[in-house]
Formats: sequence, C-alpha cells, structure tokens
Amino acid sequence: MMQKAIQMSEGRTRVEMVVATIRQRIAGRSLTPGARLPSVRGLAATLKLSTSTVVDAYERLVAEGAILARPGSGFYVANQAAPFALAETGPKLDRAVDPFWISRQSLEAGEADLKPGCGWLPPSWLPGDGMRRGLRTLARADGPALADYGSPLGLPQLRQLISRRMGERGIEASPDQIMLADSGTQAIDLLCRFLLEPGDTVLVDDPCYFNFHALLRAHRAKIVSVPYTASGPDIELFAQVVADERPRLYITNSAIHNPTGAILSPVTAHRVLKLADQFDLTIIEDDIFADFEHTPAPRLAAFDGLDRVIHIGSFSKTLSASARCGFVVAKPEWIDGLTDLKIATSFGGGRLTAELVLNVLSDGSYRKHMETLRHRLSRAMSEVSAKLKGLGITPWLEPHAGMFLWCRLPDGIDAADVARAALEKRIVLAPGNAFSLSQSATNFMRFNVSQTLDPRVFEVLRDVLAWQGA
Repeated sequence: MMQKAIQMSEGRTRVEMVVATIRQRIAGRSLTPGARLPSVRGLAATLKLSTSTVVDAYERLVAEGAILARPGSGFYVANQAAPFALAETGPKLDRAVDPFWISRQSLEAGEADLKPGCGWLPPSWLPGDGMRRGLRTLARADGPALADYGSPLGLPQLRQLISRRMGERGIEASPDQIMLADSGTQAIDLLCRFLLEPGDTVLVDDPCYFNFHALLRAHRAKIVSVPYTASGPDIELFAQVVADERPRLYITNSAIHNPTGAILSPVTAHRVLKLADQFDLTIIEDDIFADFEHTPAPRLAAFDGLDRVIHIGSFSKTLSASARCGFVVAKPEWIDGLTDLKIATSFGGGRLTAELVLNVLSDGSYRKHMETLRHRLSRAMSEVSAKLKGLGITPWLEPHAGMFLWCRLPDGIDAADVARAALEKRIVLAPGNAFSLSQSATNFMRFNVSQTLDPRVFEVLRDVLAWQGA
C-alpha cells in the first residue's frame, strides 16, 4: 500500500511522500493507535529508499506528535495524534454514514476534493465582486457599524428589505415580525428552544434535509416522519401520523424541497394547513432556496398568514457561506419571546454581517447575478441528469429549479457503500439514508448539480457501480 501511494505522489520530496503515506494510513485506521511501525531498514527496503529518508520521515512525524519513538523498541502510532488538515491525511472511512457524515466530510474536504454531496454552490458561482464591493463600502462605515453590538431583532434596514422581499412571495410581514439570525440553522435551533420540551414529538418529511434529524436529536425530540411525494407530503399518511402522534412541530421545505427538488402543490398545502389547525400543529417552513426559483411556488406562510406557520430564510446559499445571515418571520408575540431567547443565547445580533448583506442585496447587480445563476443551474441540471442516466442512475423527478437531483441507483446497489468507495478517491457523496428517518432510501443519493460537473465524478461513479454490481 505504501509503495503504491508513493508512486502516485508527485511534486514532493521522498521524505514528504513517506510522511504523507503514513499519515494516510493512520487516518484510514490501517495503522491504529499503539501499532508498531515497520523498522527503518525494513520500510526502506520495502519502498526502495535510503534509510536516511525513512529516518527523516519518522523524525518529522515524531515532532508532529503523530508517532512515538521508543528507544530500543522502535516507532509506534501515538494514542492521540496531533491534528492534521484533512487534505493531508486522507478520508475517514470508518465513520458511520449518518447525518453528520455528509456534513463533516463536505466541510472538512480539501480544496482539491470533489463534493457532489454537499449543499452549497462552488465559490466561483457566487457574487464575489459584489461581496468585495460590499466589504469596501463597509470599510468606510462609521464606528458603530464596525464595532458595536447589533440590536437583538437585527439591522432595521435589512429587516425592511426582507419584508419587501416577503411581499413578493405573498407573505405579508412587517419588519417588526422579522428577526435576524446567524443562519437558517440557528433560526431553527432558536425555534426548537422556544417551542419544544425534551420528549416532544416533531414531524419531518421522509426524506428531508439530514441536519433536521441531527438538530432535533440535539434537542432530545421524538422524531416521526411521513413519506414525501412530488407534490408534498403523502397527505393521507400525514393525517394519520398527526392524529396518532400529535406532533408539536412539523418542519419542511415547501418551495424547493431538500433533497428531492419537489414543490408543494396548493391542494396539498391547503390540506396540511387544515390538519395543522385541527390538531394544534405549528409548522416551520424552511425557505432558504427561495431565490433559486424561476417562478414563486406556493408558501404555507402566505396561505396561513403567519398564524401557525413560522417562515425562515437565509442568504448563505446565494451570497456567501462565510457571511452567515438568516432570519425568522413569525407573529409578533412569538418574535418578542424569540428576541429574549436570542439575547440569552447570543446577546446582540451580528451587525457586521448584516451590514454587508444589506450592501450586497441593495446593489442592483444581485438580481442580475441570481438570474444568471438560475440559468446556469438549469443547464447544469440537464447536463448532470443526462450523464447520470447514462450510468443507470435515475432522477426521482426533474426539478423545476434548484441545485439538487434525488436519484435512484441501480437495483441492488447500497448508496452508503458507493459513498465510502468514492471517498477513497476524494469524492464526497450524499447517500440516501442520511436523509431518511425510516432508512428506506438505501439505493438513493442526492447530487448537487453545481458540484457534479467534473468528469472525474462520473468516472469514479462508473467504476464504483461496476465493482458494486459485480
């Protein structure tokens, strides 16, 4: 294994190649804590290198804390190796493929790694020039904008802008009904703190965004699910689950559903809201993909008038994941309680980020950027869909907008096995059961079309599928 790794590595000294190979074996658990490394002479003979090269490599690893030198005995893997950058260590294949697996692999991936399973756009697809203009404007701002706490509700001018944008989607909400948050995820976290007690039941779609599962488990909620269809939740099963389980909350995407790309129909929305009223159910409508739509889809918050529905959004997907900014839209009495909770958990708002987001959104170039982005995603959707079909990977539906394709793998193929095999090739995929509470999506996988255009993705998928089906 070490011989092969060194032959494949170029642009490094021999010492660096030995160091990288041992790091990869430690990260991949083929060398476990306490394991004895080959002797200097033995490894040098195996790799056809000089003993001085191996000595230098071992000494460097000892200095990093990755291995230990025991005089008269040899070198051993340290029990607590010093942390390395993932780009240098190799993928962690031993972790269970659960909701955290996709997040950790995607967030910790190196720049050269491919991430078809992640949930965001490549940096080159985002409005870098607009962000730079906003930063330059912000650099000339007065002292309070750069140094002071923000108000708990958030920057008033940004909340006014969000209020106008909500009106374009049929949701009537004054700026006082809007509270800024650090992200869409923080918004849901605050709402769970505000509305749930440990042991409360929460209903989610099956499949749904995998981090809903992780967040709800952190709040010690009981999670139940209902199958999702091309027009929304299976309404008959939805009615049955709501009657039997009496959930406190239902968390969903109604516009561009994650991971399926489906859009809620008006008929289904009407029935969901009637059941929510009948069984005293509160709905959190996660709408972070709103700006990807070509034509606005039905919103539960618009039909409901923010009575039982809480609407959340974010700018992380369209502006920057580094400048985290989300928001909550709810009835006034709930915003008041949420504001107190925000003070208790994060004190003031992130004023600097809010000022930056306001500058970029107020720039006339943002709408042009989104128009270009929507067309670019449409082209990518068609291209990726066609190539996946050529491999026997079938989209569950052809989404009208957004970045995700929810796909069925060929019969008998386990998506988790495919994901682990692809990770060895530095490609991060999103296997279906991470999205499914019922674990009924074994041979499904979510693809982010903006991150799936590199030919290497399809080459690895072809090879892995051939091997899995053998």
